[in-house]
Amino acid sequence: MPPQSSSHTAEATRQTIQISSLGLLGVLLLAFGLSFVIFASPPWVSVLWIVPIGVAYWMLRVRTVVDTQGLHVRRMFTSEVITWDEVKGFRFPKRAGWARAELVAGGEKSLPVVTFEKLPLIAAASGGRVTDPYAVAERIERERREQERAEQDATAERPTDSDQGGE
Repeated sequence: MPPQSSSHTAEATRQTIQISSLGLLGVLLLAFGLSFVIFASPPWVSVLWIVPIGVAYWMLRVRTVVDTQGLHVRRMFTSEVITWDEVKGFRFPKRAGWARAELVAGGEKSLPVVTFEKLPLIAAASGGRVTDPYAVAERIERERREQERAEQDATAERPTDSDQGGE
């Protein structure tokens, strides 16, 4: 069940998490390097053009789109929608890898391109279903500083024995 909106709740916006288009520059460099091998070899070697074309297709296709309905996952050859009702939580592997959505029914699904650093984007687009850990940490730190400041003010205002004119 989505949380109630209020005047201080940000509007959920659809977020697309995908591989940067700048990565296509690497694909162009790969194609350039392969061109020397392809043009200097017999014609059947031209099948190597499949490699940069496949990598470029993969980079442009793979993504995770997050909105208030759920997670729209696009992989190399398949697509699926995971609704928020199906998601129990997220798991982020310690080693390199993309996040995984743990499902209520058991099991998990990989979320292409989603890493822990993308969690604020997911939180913003989920309509409050996912908590932004960075915002929570900032709020806790802000509350701690305010409490320390209040304690310092209280000790500064407290009269000391010398202020009361003691003999």
